[in-house]
Amino acid sequence: MKVCVIQTDTINDKVRNLCQAEALMRQAMREEAPDLLLLPEHFDFAGGSVAEKLAAGEPCRSGPAWSLCRDFAKEYQVNVVAGSFFERVDDGQRVSNTSVLFDRQGQERARYAKIHLFDIRTPDGMQYRESATVRPGTQLAVGEVDGWKIGLSICYDIRFPELFQALMRQGADILTVPAAFTVQTGRDHWEVLLRARAIETQCYVLAAGQFGSYMQEGERRACYGHSLVADPWGHVIAKAGDKVGFACARIDRLTLAQVRSQIPLLQHKVL
Repeated sequence: MKVCVIQTDTINDKVRNLCQAEALMRQAMREEAPDLLLLPEHFDFAGGSVAEKLAAGEPCRSGPAWSLCRDFAKEYQVNVVAGSFFERVDDGQRVSNTSVLFDRQGQERARYAKIHLFDIRTPDGMQYRESATVRPGTQLAVGEVDGWKIGLSICYDIRFPELFQALMRQGADILTVPAAFTVQTGRDHWEVLLRARAIETQCYVLAAGQFGSYMQEGERRACYGHSLVADPWGHVIAKAGDKVGFACARIDRLTLAQVRSQIPLLQHKVL
């Protein structure tokens, strides 16, 4: 399978953001013809006020971000992971940070609402409170396309290895990590965490990150980018640069089988 991670620079303009995402996806199909595309976290909207984020939330299974990915999968007959987008929830007070896996016919094969919310203070003193706008999810998600089982996660989840252990136990071969990692944490932790999750789960890890900056309530915030693909041994086999674009890699079952036979982690687990 050939996989492609898309790297965008989302701002608080949903129409512009979706046009950019679609253009990059079409370019990737022309130049690389991948079997699976992964978009980053918040490919639909980033920054703005709490009210603007809530307004950017779209109806379940009918909004523009969801429809873009569904229609693109059908048009190109390609598997698409809609990294994450804001989706309305019943209470109307918050939104869901949702990732969806579409198969080549545009059918949903899995959907996931981000469980771990980014409520932290970065080393430069900047405060992030994702829970002010996002309602956390409660369920893991694994879907199958082209015979590969794909476990879904989003950004801050990467710091919680127990989530990925659970996805491994559910049979995941590929773990997707759409993200909007901060520059401050990304420099030191991004690649280390992704490679660690690949090694300890013996899965391929596909990570699509936001790059660039956006304004949120008068503060400029920057995303690290450096989207990558890591193999089950922890080697980085593709990486995007410091710019909008994409990176592609070929993944194969032989590598997966070899790593799992050499170090049979699942057989040795006692907890």
